[in-house]
This record gives sequence, C-alpha cells and structure tokens, in this order.
Amino acid sequence: MPVWAGQIVTAGMLNRSQPRKYLAEASGSLTATTVYQPIPGCSLVAPSTVAGSAWSALGIFDCNVSTIHATNLMVGRLTVDGTSQSGLAIHAMDTADRDTVAMVWGGTLAAAGTHTFTMEGVINGASGAGGFFAYSRLEVTITEPV
Repeated sequence: MPVWAGQIVTAGMLNRSQPRKYLAEASGSLTATTVYQPIPGCSLVAPSTVAGSAWSALGIFDCNVSTIHATNLMVGRLTVDGTSQSGLAIHAMDTADRDTVAMVWGGTLAAAGTHTFTMEGVINGASGAGGFFAYSRLEVTITEPV
C-alpha cells in the first residue's frame, strides 16, 4: 500500500518498511548423493506480517570434491516453503578441490505468516558420490510493503 500525501504514517507502517535479515549457518556437512537433501543447519524460518512481502536470499555453498568425476556436478538450490526456486549454484567435480559457489534468489511471499527457506545439495551424475557441502551459509532479507 503506498503512502499518500497527508496520510498519517504510523510506527507500525515504518517498522514494516525496514528490511529484516535472517542468517543460517551449516551445523554439519552434507555428503551429497543423487537426491537433493537439506544441508544441515542451512534452513531458517522468516515471518512476514502482510501478504506481498518481497524476499531476497543469498546462498553460499562450500563445495569439497573428494573424488574426481569428469562430468559430475555438485549442485545447490533453495526451496521456499518446500518449493524449489529457479537458479542453481553449480560446481564441476573435474578436480579434487574445494571451492565456494554462490547464488542469489528473490521473490514475493503471497501470504502472511512464517516461511521456511532451505538450502539443499545434490550431485548430478553417475553414482552421485565423491563430494560434500560443508561450511555453507544462507542469508534471507524480508521487506514488507507499507
């Protein structure tokens, strides 16, 4: 809702207009398989008091390749309330290395209430083994409309 000329602005309106940040850090590592699984600790619940709140998320995936695969990829994604978001963080497994890959997502929350943001990881390719996600982090910012 826009603020109109002459409108009395309340403290609640101003409070809602401030972006709120939430942070989750990995509490353990995820040995990736061929099925998406949550990265331990990289899940958070963020509230919105009104429908139409905007959100943005930054996912940092710590990818550690323990077995080289010429074509396998370590892939990280974000789910919001159980729904996978478009955009993937991808790391090639063609070298035994450790790299950090990131992805940024954004959207609008259709309803007020609490919303669950979860980072997940997978290895897409033969056997789905040889890598794990470790010190990953998730940051979510909620901005509510006035």
